[in-house]
Amino acid sequence: MSTSAYTVTGMTCEHCVNAVTEEVTQVAGVQAVAVDLATGGLTVTSAEPLDEATVRAAVEEAGYGLASPTGGSA
Repeated sequence: MSTSAYTVTGMTCEHCVNAVTEEVTQVAGVQAVAVDLATGGLTVTSAEPLDEATVRAAVEEAGYGLASPTGGSA
């Protein structure tokens, strides 16, 4: 199992959180997604480490930006 942390930019409300959660959840291998509106934090738990570009594409599909990864553990 792998957990990665990111920062999402542009979120302003609960709808934003739901949109990001929905898109990232659809990424193959993702087991859990947690989004913190106050901090912009995005934590993704997956079976295997995910490519940042894949997560970025999902966040951008939801209409938001992804800052560089903030850390995580394999």
